[in-house]
Amino acid sequence: MNMFSLGGMEMARFVFAVAVLLFAANVLGYLAERLTVPRIIGEVSGGLILGPTLFGHFFSGGFHWLFLGFASEGPLFGFLSELGLILLMFNSGLKFQHRFEKGDGKIGLTIIVGSTVIPFLVGWLATYLFNPHPFLGPDQNALALKIVVAISIAVTSIPVISKIFSDLGIIHSRFAKIIIGIAGVHDILLWVGLAIASGIVSSHHGVSAIALLESLGVTLGFLAVSVFVVPWILRRITSRRANFVFRASFLGYFLLLTLALSDIAGYLNLDMMYGALLAGIATKLTLPEKLMKRVENSVREISFSFFIPLYFAIIGLQLNLATQFSVGFFVLYLVFATVVQATVVYFSCRLVNTDARTSFNLAAAMNARGGPGIVLSQVAFALGIINQNFFAILVMLALFTSWMSGSWIRHVLKSGRRLMPGDENLVVHRSQEEAPLDWQPEAL
Repeated sequence: MNMFSLGGMEMARFVFAVAVLLFAANVLGYLAERLTVPRIIGEVSGGLILGPTLFGHFFSGGFHWLFLGFASEGPLFGFLSELGLILLMFNSGLKFQHRFEKGDGKIGLTIIVGSTVIPFLVGWLATYLFNPHPFLGPDQNALALKIVVAISIAVTSIPVISKIFSDLGIIHSRFAKIIIGIAGVHDILLWVGLAIASGIVSSHHGVSAIALLESLGVTLGFLAVSVFVVPWILRRITSRRANFVFRASFLGYFLLLTLALSDIAGYLNLDMMYGALLAGIATKLTLPEKLMKRVENSVREISFSFFIPLYFAIIGLQLNLATQFSVGFFVLYLVFATVVQATVVYFSCRLVNTDARTSFNLAAAMNARGGPGIVLSQVAFALGIINQNFFAILVMLALFTSWMSGSWIRHVLKSGRRLMPGDENLVVHRSQEEAPLDWQPEAL
């Protein structure tokens, strides 16, 4: 048999399992959107239903036959999951906003500083109030665990919150532009923290000041090169007639950049997803708006219809809420994370004379942890920083806070109130690609 091929029955079983999982993710994702719930919740639920939480709990034989039927099936799903994660982070980078509208820079900068530094410090200090050691993963690295806890309190989701705004038809509003701009810078800073944790775990020198400084230097150096040097190079070589890679495939050229930066990050002992995120940002900083939209639309079609739904569904497959989930601690953690982030954002806004209603709306939006929250949990779990129990808690934290944020924003709009000054006469615009399909077979 060819060394790169599977047997006929193995391939058939794997494709069937992928089809079942993709069906569950897309159908439940669609139903979630119809119920005004973020799609990500439905996609993860698809994996929860088919995984050890439900199907695997009651029909363990059927679960193993479908998803663990032969030796390489698990790694194959892992590979699909990693591809989905790379594309998710690349898409997140493409949404990076490095400029605020005139007059919004002050409030944006205040929230960025307040909602990053203070929640991170509070999360770090919280590890001294509760014993984090029961949540340590196989690596048994307490310092890396503290970094993950601190990030989980402060993280905000670009993909989920931008999708909520798009679904509501307010992506063009002042409120949405400020939140997306803040979330972009916000997530970069927090991904630096995760990359440092990854570097500490991967270091062969143990946890020491030298290892910490080395990880910090490599992380920030890679960030600087990706944000400043790579776009400068790309602007000079992309349009050259001799650039046959770009001429061969417009989208393939930037996907190659994504794989290259992801691979470099891996060789630097940083998480590969950090490289994928920076590849999206580098692409955003390289291209004019028209071409950027072309890249974004092209990569979104395949990403959000196949790879990313599968990624979130595979996350659900890894969870076992029936036996490995501390409900009581999760509720306390959810309340703690929500209150800390909301309080900090609210008072940061009030500090720059933002009215109370707008401050509360901004605080609610900044609590959506969504995709980055799940990525944080998955990466930390894969690195051995956290165990299965805390992995489940972080995933559920991301899902619940996303649902809460989306529900509040919908409530404000339905009540006829403005989200912030400047959006009083907001006209809802649903983009063509987000509009529901109205297809009739007889029209053919």
